Amino acid sequence: MADTATTASAAAAAAASAANASADAPPFQLGKPRFQQTSFYGRFRHFLDIIDPRTLFVTERRLREAVQLLEDYKHGTLRPGITNEQLWSAQKIKQAILHPDTNEKIFMPFRMSGYIPFGTPIVVGLLLPNQTLASTVFWQWLNQSHNACVNYANRNATKPSPASKFIQGYLGAVISAVSIAVGLNVLVQKANKFTPATRLLVQRFVPFPAVASANICNVVLMRYGELEEGIDVLDSDGNLVGSSKIAARHALLETALTRVVLPMPILVLPPIVMSMLEKTALLQARPRLLLPVQSLVCLAAFGLALPLAISLFPQMSEIETTQLEPEIARATSSRTVVYNKGL
Repeated sequence: MADTATTASAAAAAAASAANASADAPPFQLGKPRFQQTSFYGRFRHFLDIIDPRTLFVTERRLREAVQLLEDYKHGTLRPGITNEQLWSAQKIKQAILHPDTNEKIFMPFRMSGYIPFGTPIVVGLLLPNQTLASTVFWQWLNQSHNACVNYANRNATKPSPASKFIQGYLGAVISAVSIAVGLNVLVQKANKFTPATRLLVQRFVPFPAVASANICNVVLMRYGELEEGIDVLDSDGNLVGSSKIAARHALLETALTRVVLPMPILVLPPIVMSMLEKTALLQARPRLLLPVQSLVCLAAFGLALPLAISLFPQMSEIETTQLEPEIARATSSRTVVYNKGL
């Protein structure tokens, strides 16, 4: 009887929510994205919500109110007058601040909504012209330190991960990034065929291969435990089916591809744009504007690249049970299961 009453109250809440639907807000669905995840455009709009920097300024009180509102909806105890827009807003706040697996607050600089504000100064540093060996090492170290923390904070946390794995991944990413960046810079400096202007331009593109390869190393090493232990897969009703190493491989591959695509516009477009802007009369007459202009160009590239890259794959990815381990396929009648690939 209790289950029936709960189901009825939830249905009543859903009906009340649907009655409050507006042209801009579709009927609310708890735990489901506001926008369709089967299309790239839907995922793009979804992740624009995820990375919205305004959620960084949400107070503790507002977060508690948002969580309580979602709990009231879940148990069918919503007070009258609550609209779909309010429910979607509450879910957006919760998803931006709390980890989906642990339900714990993610430290502000390592949230996806903080990735652009806290990451843009690092990108500007990576792309500074005439880098010395020390500055190259410093900016690559700082970038991979930030990436490592973001990867760890937004990982699939359905399985415990020891601190040693985090340290191993962090060191591997830093060493690979610094080694590649320094090695490429040395090669460029020794390339006698390059004119000084060409050498400067080529040096500006050095951060991309260094960062892209290190990002792969970072993701794989920091989340290697998922390959050993597997990650949880859920049926269409959200019930745990089992732990799959195959799903873990898919999750890491999708995340690694995202981390390769992400730095492309960020580290390739600004050098091209800046090489053209530096020739303008304005910047030649006012060289002090170079750094602010480069910062704005990097911010624009970052703001475009992040939602595009993370929209390549849904965060809650779907996979057919026939592709997974036999014991998982036997444990459910669902044709597909879902898993949190992490961000």
